[in-house]
Amino acid sequence: MLSYDIVIIGGGPAGLAAALSAQKRGAGSILVLERDKELGGILNQCIHNGFGLHTFQEELTGPEYAWRFILQVQEAGIAYKLNTMAVDIRRNKVVVAMNREDGIFEIQAKAVILAMGCRERPRGALNIPGYRPAGIYSAGTAQRLVNMDGLLPGREAVILGSGDIGLIMARRLALEGAKVKLVAELLPYSGGLKRNIVQCLDDFGIPLKLSHTVVEIRGKERVEGVVVAQVDANHRPIPGTEEYYTCDTLLLSCGLIPENELSRRMGVEISPATAGPWVNECLETSVAGVFACGNVLHVHDLVDFVSEEAAAAGRHAAEYVLGGAGALPPAHADVPIQPGQGVRYTVPRVMNPARMDGEHKVRFRVGGVYKGCYISVYLNHDRIIHRKRPVMAPGEMEEVLLKKEQLLAFPDLSQITVKIEGQEPA
Repeated sequence: MLSYDIVIIGGGPAGLAAALSAQKRGAGSILVLERDKELGGILNQCIHNGFGLHTFQEELTGPEYAWRFILQVQEAGIAYKLNTMAVDIRRNKVVVAMNREDGIFEIQAKAVILAMGCRERPRGALNIPGYRPAGIYSAGTAQRLVNMDGLLPGREAVILGSGDIGLIMARRLALEGAKVKLVAELLPYSGGLKRNIVQCLDDFGIPLKLSHTVVEIRGKERVEGVVVAQVDANHRPIPGTEEYYTCDTLLLSCGLIPENELSRRMGVEISPATAGPWVNECLETSVAGVFACGNVLHVHDLVDFVSEEAAAAGRHAAEYVLGGAGALPPAHADVPIQPGQGVRYTVPRVMNPARMDGEHKVRFRVGGVYKGCYISVYLNHDRIIHRKRPVMAPGEMEEVLLKKEQLLAFPDLSQITVKIEGQEPA
């Protein structure tokens, strides 16, 4: 059986950043397992710019951003296996993987970092009536067809869902000569970044219809058109609001789901809000020595934040390997972070002041659109942060910075609460 200090599942931006950070922290042997034929993950098909502004202070495309990390991993001599699928992770941190060259093999790890990323929500989860004609794609699949395979999925498209991938593909199809009829969004607000709405829809004259959804797909062999209707507050179609759009392609951009089948099977506790693992401030899951980072933990806006988070996971995994589990404070000292009014979830879910560095970022998303509000943080019943925010939306991640000295000033600290104050959702 192979043996490594740290085994990282996933060779995308999270896995690469975690590997580099773990090595810098002193981890002796590291192995990255990647199921694709090359490192870089989803970035390889994201040929648009906008990456790297935080990490490298310059604007890069997705492949350029990935390549910088790939070069660093290769120069550092970190081992990786491509075309290799991890099929199981046991609680004793034995990873079972397979590929063509080695068949099925086992790896004993001292620590495991989960960096599997996420997948798109499929049509089967959306309950759209109609046949199963050709021409229905997830937005990410269409992105790969256009950007990597040089294939245009169709000439006339409707996009359901206003996630960032869907917005970006609206622009991409328009640039390739396709006609994008509209982007329909079930919710009363967009799930994507404001800049993508402006740059990908407004600049190309593509309409965005909020509180609308596709209620019927017409066509048997190939998509011929879709029926779009307005929905009420309970997301139910309103009779009489149906509109028919002819198209040969329907793209689905209806959310991302963290890839946590392996995590669940090994007993990692999963958050119902994020569909990712519960973690502490070290990004360690409920299973000791198993860490999570990137989109497998919670869906991020920017890859720069993925890299930052993954570097922390790699650092803590190395510390775990070098110091052993006995070096960590007891679990009963953990303080839960409670999502309060307007906050859907927080990452991490618990914090331990004894384990903290000097300061720590708590990232979260709000549950609606808020304007002219405040982000507030309470330690027990004492408010320590009250920061004005002009606008907050679910499509953009928020963060607060907690300092170790603040938490240590409350020896009886039993709960941290993050909430929105000052106004109801818009």
